[in-house]
Amino acid sequence: MLRVEEKQEVNFSADLLNKFGDIVGRYPDGKQKSALLPILHEVQAVYGWVSPEAMDKVAEFLDIQAIEVYEVATFYTMFFLRPQGKFVLEICRTGPCNIVGAEKIADYIGEKLGVKEGEVTADGLFSYRGVECLAACGYAPVLQIGPEYTFHENLTKESVDQLIEDLKRKN
Repeated sequence: MLRVEEKQEVNFSADLLNKFGDIVGRYPDGKQKSALLPILHEVQAVYGWVSPEAMDKVAEFLDIQAIEVYEVATFYTMFFLRPQGKFVLEICRTGPCNIVGAEKIADYIGEKLGVKEGEVTADGLFSYRGVECLAACGYAPVLQIGPEYTFHENLTKESVDQLIEDLKRKN
């Protein structure tokens, strides 16, 4: 995965542009805007987030207004609008998870990683954030780890420690 800093020119590779073309080809002529979500997913898979410069390039490719891309990217929480760690720990913070300690787990993750929610660790490996329901209330507290979106249930401080160590070794 490429990493794009806050302000950097974005030039999509030929391979990525070919993927974009394949995606647009799934839709009827004149309906290329329908390809916006899957194209944004492709951009994020390559760069780790969706920068304003990347959104502008997507708009250019789809021949739509940049604001149309911004509206979509800012609406859906699965798109990261600033750089993230290689591993994004997303902790469910809805009622059932909170009742059994999700907030404490989130606070612990922040302490363990030495960053606040939304920040990236100095080594670029980790960031974390609270998200809406992950649909596993019976196994709370839970989190998912992007970009592969592996799922982890019944979290404790000890299981979080092990998870972070495993991810460091995986790197």
